[in-house]
Amino acid sequence: MAGGGRRQRGKQSGEQAGSVVVPIPRPVATERASFPSLVPSGKSLGIAFLILVGALLAWFGARETGVFAVRTIDVAGAPPGVATQVRRALASERGTSLMKVDLAAARSTVTSLPTVLGVRFDRAYPHTLRVVVVPERPVAVARQGANAYLLAASGRVMATVGRRDRPKLPRIWIKRGIAVAPGGHVDGEVRTAVEAVAPLARSGFPGRVSSVTASSDALVLTLRTGLEVRLGDPQDVDLKLAVAARVIPLLGAESTYLDVAVPERPVAGSLNSQVELQPSPSTTP
Repeated sequence: MAGGGRRQRGKQSGEQAGSVVVPIPRPVATERASFPSLVPSGKSLGIAFLILVGALLAWFGARETGVFAVRTIDVAGAPPGVATQVRRALASERGTSLMKVDLAAARSTVTSLPTVLGVRFDRAYPHTLRVVVVPERPVAVARQGANAYLLAASGRVMATVGRRDRPKLPRIWIKRGIAVAPGGHVDGEVRTAVEAVAPLARSGFPGRVSSVTASSDALVLTLRTGLEVRLGDPQDVDLKLAVAARVIPLLGAESTYLDVAVPERPVAGSLNSQVELQPSPSTTP
């Protein structure tokens, strides 16, 4: 019996030694505890709100008070006369906060000046409104009876002038029935004439143009020497002017006209003779 009891206890001990205890994982308390830390505290929210309110008050104060009031209107890119016109046009902006200046309205005001082609603004804090102007470029004087008008390369009428003003600019004769006023634009044959003379001042054209005559099928430049440069219809004007610029220095004093209506076959002549000139190897400007 005693031996049987020992065998029974040994069997039970072996079964206990062979058993495995599997631990059951518990939820990590730290994950739940750390979640509230992601939510801003009331104190943090209050500080952020105060900062936002302070920034808004500072912006409103700068906008509505004289902290950034316009004291100087700095104009660049324009000749003195045009710069003076721009400053006068923007005079009402003095004392206005730079933050309140309506740049779209200011742009409309400045570009309405007949002497201004384009404009760009810059708020130069604390007190300067910078204005960069692209001025209109005068290229001709339009004559209409006793009146004379300064014309820009864009076809805009810049101003009224004296008949003898701007002697270096060519004259374009306008019929009496055509309405012309500063600030407006010319069109039709007058615009064609303007487009013909606009590139001459910067192209080194040999000879100063005294007058321009334009129609739907004939464009004629008359030089100070009396030479007529006949361009024909107002097509390929740049090419025709380039050919004329090469041929004019070769002409004799007896020549009274140069016809480049057909650029490949320029013809020069006088009252008594006509000569077809040998075209240049390249007539491309």
